[in-house]
Amino acid sequence: MIENGRSLSSVAPRWRRSVAAALIGAGLLGVGPAVAKGPARLAALAAAVTDAVVNISASTTVETRNRTLPQLPPGTPFEDLFEDFFNRRGQGNRNEGNRNEGNRSEGDSSPRQQQQRRSSSLGSGFVIDASGIVVTNNHVIGEANDISVIFHDGSKLKAEIIGKDTKLDLAVLRVKPEKPLKSVPFGDSEKMRPGDWVIAIGNPFGLGGSVSAGIVSASGRNIESGPYDNYIQTDAAINKGNSGGPLFNMSGEVIGINTAILSPTGGSVGIGFAVPSASAKPVVDQLREFGETRRGWLGVRIQNVDDSTAEALGLGRAKGALVAGVDDKGPAKPAGLEVGDVITRFDGREVRESRDLPRIVASTPGGRSGDVTIVRKGQESTRQVTLGRLEDGEKTQQAAVTPPQPDVSPTRRVLGLELSGVSDELRRRYSIKDSVKGVVVTRVDPNSAAADKRIQAGEVIVEVGQEAVGSPADISRRVDSLKKDGRKSALLLVSNPQGEVRFVAISME
Repeated sequence: MIENGRSLSSVAPRWRRSVAAALIGAGLLGVGPAVAKGPARLAALAAAVTDAVVNISASTTVETRNRTLPQLPPGTPFEDLFEDFFNRRGQGNRNEGNRNEGNRSEGDSSPRQQQQRRSSSLGSGFVIDASGIVVTNNHVIGEANDISVIFHDGSKLKAEIIGKDTKLDLAVLRVKPEKPLKSVPFGDSEKMRPGDWVIAIGNPFGLGGSVSAGIVSASGRNIESGPYDNYIQTDAAINKGNSGGPLFNMSGEVIGINTAILSPTGGSVGIGFAVPSASAKPVVDQLREFGETRRGWLGVRIQNVDDSTAEALGLGRAKGALVAGVDDKGPAKPAGLEVGDVITRFDGREVRESRDLPRIVASTPGGRSGDVTIVRKGQESTRQVTLGRLEDGEKTQQAAVTPPQPDVSPTRRVLGLELSGVSDELRRRYSIKDSVKGVVVTRVDPNSAAADKRIQAGEVIVEVGQEAVGSPADISRRVDSLKKDGRKSALLLVSNPQGEVRFVAISME
């Protein structure tokens, strides 16, 4: 091979020396901090924490009633065949059923048998308190009514559920040991960087405790499994049975709880996900103290801010969470938050995109007051809000928008939309609720920017450029005004016939 007229072999020594010098300068070669932090320490680290990692066996037993068994005429040539078939399926002996009147109700010639069906699952967990507090995934235990914790030495203890959280997929269990257990502490997942070494310990495929090593591949992953997705991604092998097990840093601290994998095969392909300790620890603390989560609740419905929406709002760049609805009974309303506000900070923490806000609010206890930084019509301001409490499965907010009554006027065509004032006939045609006010879209040009943003006939435009509209003429005037101001996009607040609203930025170029 030739490089700049010379053989590669003649430059390789110099190349190796320069690379080696760079690695030594970075502390990655020579005296070897990397060796101290990397594979050479894994065995000692695993030995130090393995006793705190447990297997979880969860069983669910439910009462089931068999299907009615077919009745055959006495002496039929197929009687023995059917009897053998139902015995193999665990449905009891037909002849015994026929002979035993206690197995059927009076006047019913169809015997039925009460059976118990048992399903089991295996997962992992870890001890966080020597008194017997164990953390695992909620999906490991599910609705189990018999849970056992199996320790590294083979001993087994029955467990009771202290609390569960479906949103982060966490569960806290309690066992009652005769002597203090080996426990491990939570670490700070916020300090972990891509490339940092981690080890996962668990019970893959029910084979027993095992150790796998890898690195942090990424952080802040959203796999759309819940409202608070913020996973650590790792290439440490995580397989079936590893769920609920700990992901350790090189200090033996739990910085993640192994929860999910991305795999076409069902086995590890090097893409695993763990709930970060920064998200898990507050929830675990709440479950231990209260037996339930007590998340903060702001009372807004939000959507993400893309580049065109940011331009239409005059933000300069895409950031924050756009308020698309304010709950009339929520904490945001008395604090003065309005539809169209962009929340950029909450309680001193930056809201870079919309999915950051629910996570930040949820990690803040209900009843606590904090500052909310908003951008409204290009101006930044700060409001103080006292959070309410969010119960699991509750608080689905819808916007309460009350613009002026519309002026019913002739149809106009603006931004590729045919528009008409609201009328009784249009309400009937599109099943538009009486509470929805604005301008009705009656047709969408399929080649328009509005069609690209999936605006549909029957939807109602409530605002243009954060100003309420009541007629097609209002929309035309607002669009002309925005163009004169040099805006490239018009921000529309669009409602569906049921009253659910969203913001849509339409290019005016």
